[in-house]
Amino acid sequence: QVQLVESGGNLVQPGGSLRLACAGSGARLAFLNMRWYRQAPGKERELVASISFGDVTNYSDSVKGRFTISRDNAKNTMYLEMTNLKPEDTAVYYCNIPRPNNSDVWGQGTQVTVSA
Repeated sequence: QVQLVESGGNLVQPGGSLRLACAGSGARLAFLNMRWYRQAPGKERELVASISFGDVTNYSDSVKGRFTISRDNAKNTMYLEMTNLKPEDTAVYYCNIPRPNNSDVWGQGTQVTVSA
C-alpha cells in the first residue's frame, strides 16, 4: 500500500521561505508522476506544481518563479521549495500521486501560514 507523509509546514513571515517534504512508502516515487496541491480556507483545492516520471516540472502561474518541485530518489521523497512567500500562499499543502478511476493517493497535509 502506497503512503505519503508531508512535513515542513510552519508559520513564516511574508518574504520568507519554507521547504515541504513528502516522504513515500510502498512505492518508488522516482517512477511516478506526482503533484503538490494546496487548499486555503473556503477555497477549492488548487494544483500548485507537478513533476513527471521524466522529471518534467510544471507550476501554476501563482507560484511560478517562487516555488520549485524536486525529488530525492535516494530518500524516496519529493520536495516543494517555496521562496518569497506571500499571505495568499497560506493553505494546507498536500502531495499527491494521480491515478485513474478516482484512486489518487494523498498525504494528510501540512499547514503553511504566511503572516506578519
